[in-house]
Amino acid sequence: MRLLAASVSAQAVVEVGTGAGVSGAALLSGMTSAGVLTSIDVEAEHQRVARDTFTALGYDHTRTRLIAGRALDVLPRLSDAAYDIVFVDGDKTEYPAILTQAKRLLRVGGLAIFDNVLWSGRVADPAERDPETVALRDTAAAVRDDDDWMPVLLTIGDGLLVASLRGRS
Repeated sequence: MRLLAASVSAQAVVEVGTGAGVSGAALLSGMTSAGVLTSIDVEAEHQRVARDTFTALGYDHTRTRLIAGRALDVLPRLSDAAYDIVFVDGDKTEYPAILTQAKRLLRVGGLAIFDNVLWSGRVADPAERDPETVALRDTAAAVRDDDDWMPVLLTIGDGLLVASLRGRS
């Protein structure tokens, strides 16, 4: 995550799924020194833990903006083409709709990054039809089929789909 943030000289990042702040801290470490991480999570407790993590790592509170709420309620309120990265590790069933929001939020050259896209091998198994697996397949297919994206699937961990926004049709 650090490398990806550094590779686009990220100044503004949206993270969906704050968790304990581990991915946010990795993103912050690769962002420019004035960069701001906006992190969205439905669990206020996750954000409290993440805030403690960021503070313990020495990040000034002005470098993070933690928003409690459902991603699909918050993302539409964020500015168009104002972000360098949209990192998603939240509700898998929302990934296709978040991809649509990411395209609007990112500047050209920005990165949409989706975690867990291999879903412990279930995505590759056509017999798996649970809502999360179907949503992950749909997200990967949407990125693959849209010429505005230049995607790559990284097989680290449980899979990381990274797509650079080439333009907007």
